[in-house]
Amino acid sequence: KAAELIYGNVLEVGCGEGYGIPLLAPKAEKYVAVDKFQTNLDEYISQFPNVSFQQISVPPLPFEDETFDCVVTFQVIEHIEDDISMIKEMARVLKTNGLLILTTPNIKMSLTRNPWHVREYTVQELHELICKYFSENDMQGVYGNEKVMDYYIENRKSVRKFTRFDIFNLQYKLPRPLLQIPYDLLNRLNRRMLLKGNNKLVNDIKVTDYHTNKANNMCFDLLAIAKK
Repeated sequence: KAAELIYGNVLEVGCGEGYGIPLLAPKAEKYVAVDKFQTNLDEYISQFPNVSFQQISVPPLPFEDETFDCVVTFQVIEHIEDDISMIKEMARVLKTNGLLILTTPNIKMSLTRNPWHVREYTVQELHELICKYFSENDMQGVYGNEKVMDYYIENRKSVRKFTRFDIFNLQYKLPRPLLQIPYDLLNRLNRRMLLKGNNKLVNDIKVTDYHTNKANNMCFDLLAIAKK
């Protein structure tokens, strides 16, 4: 979806290992990827001469006002302590009429608290946050077909086998750092159980089984397409 929309000078905030670059870089004149970790993007940089990488922690962003035509950031804002400053900074570095394309989990579809996330958003919460600094915001959502929903239902049943022991609701009461390692271990165990129990259900899901539409409480991720 982002590849259909981006143009000109593009900034990706939180590029991770750069798996989106082959889809996005060919659509851009200049593509600047930033991440808090020193990510090895040499393969992509050699393949796409318009790509560059900077290791930075955000916010702020070390760029001049109105530098970019588009900013993209996928599954990042939920990790940022000062999300208001992050949105403000992305608006600052965008040119007038520039686009922000942002995704983040929909809290209404989260099965447990993810202790690696500072927060998650409802449709309205994310819309209100972005509209503090953007004149337009089209709130889309990422949805799955029947096959994806079958997986989600099985995943929910499996997760509840673990969370039923949390009778004091500690996952929402304990500090996030205390929960991060147990969360990772149990999450991996749960996913292995799902794969072993229904290999076909897991392996049959493809990217084409997902689509975007207007956001509501039933989308897996929120997809904001905002104009400065």
